[in-house]
Amino acid sequence: MTLSVIRTKRDLVKPAKETPFTMLDLSVIDQLPVLRCNVRTLHVFRHGPEAPRVIREALSLALVPYYPLAGRVKESEPRCLQIECSGDGVWYVEASTDCKLDSVNFFDDMESIPYGNLLPDDVHEIKHIDPLVQMQVTQFGCGGFVIGLVFSHSICDGLGAAQFLNAVGELARGLDKPTIEPVWNRNFVPSPRAPSLPKISLACPPQMSHYNLEHSNIDIPMDQINRLKRQFQQVTGQSCSTFEIVAALFWSSRTRAINCDPNTKVKLVFFANCRQLINPPLPKGFYGNCFFPVTTTASCKSLRKAPNIFEVVKLIQEAKARLPLEFVKYLNGEHIKGGDEIEEDPFAPTPNYATLFMSEWGRLGFDNVDYQWGPPVQVVPIQGSSIVPAGIMRSLPLPNRGTRLVTWCVEEAHRLPFIDEIHGLIKQQLL
Repeated sequence: MTLSVIRTKRDLVKPAKETPFTMLDLSVIDQLPVLRCNVRTLHVFRHGPEAPRVIREALSLALVPYYPLAGRVKESEPRCLQIECSGDGVWYVEASTDCKLDSVNFFDDMESIPYGNLLPDDVHEIKHIDPLVQMQVTQFGCGGFVIGLVFSHSICDGLGAAQFLNAVGELARGLDKPTIEPVWNRNFVPSPRAPSLPKISLACPPQMSHYNLEHSNIDIPMDQINRLKRQFQQVTGQSCSTFEIVAALFWSSRTRAINCDPNTKVKLVFFANCRQLINPPLPKGFYGNCFFPVTTTASCKSLRKAPNIFEVVKLIQEAKARLPLEFVKYLNGEHIKGGDEIEEDPFAPTPNYATLFMSEWGRLGFDNVDYQWGPPVQVVPIQGSSIVPAGIMRSLPLPNRGTRLVTWCVEEAHRLPFIDEIHGLIKQQLL
């Protein structure tokens, strides 16, 4: 897709008032090497005249209570990150285009999105700085707008990033202050109990996989999901969540499609919010990283021969039930053998084609952000790795109701079989 975008203004947005100048420690989870990356997303809004100006002003106001986001990451000592609360600001780009959003179907076709035009250009090349937040707001000819967001994962998880954006939206709508007061509280694991970071061997780096993952969207209407949940309850006498149903369909259909050796161990890894597992639970306004990977393992043969997806749902539920114990053991360092040797970093297993990752975005709060003109039509995740098979579960673009599974999980040879398998499983289960 060709899209002519003119960037009219690039600069740093600083807090509207003076903020504390201090150094803040990051939590042991914030400091994980796997989180030293940026997460990129597009947020598409149907309407919003003067959105670049309105959001800029609200962003400056929000950076007063969220002043750490206007700072910079500093490595005070090897593998020890802190936030220098300098008030330097976040990178903000204003842009415009004559294009109308309905002419590109509100960027529903992810394959044709010109990401380079809608995300902020490389600030490091321009200013030689690394802000924790970068944002481009592009005004479209129809009056709608798109926010291209780049967020440092070291300072926020998805819930935290959405909390911040909702605060910006509230201030844009005229509230005096955000309804949820931000809480730093990154010392929820005292340093003597802090999990050791994995040692990196430069002599023997992990062997990287060689394959190209293709994108696919799988849309599942809400009525189908609800019927599957009712059937699960009728069969088992237990309830299940939308996530568990979709995860079971995803893992089962992909395993059938990739046609691996029957004895191959296949894994499903998903990420669970652990704010309530801390003692005492983290306060509502906490916006750092607090999650843990939940791993379910089965043989390829057992997944293929499962009589129905409800058996796979139960495997997923069993893995979730182990989460509290596994998370506490991790925080206590019980995953470490003698000599600080780690059996396997649960946050960063070696990428391979038999391990499937999944995230749920529908409940993070991105879909509720309102800068004056209503919530986004859709929030578009952007692929982070070309060799990590993954799927992101999010809401269907408005006004539809249901789930969209955004995937980069199979090579081209397996893409159509995967799509056929997941639709076939749904049809078979609903018969």
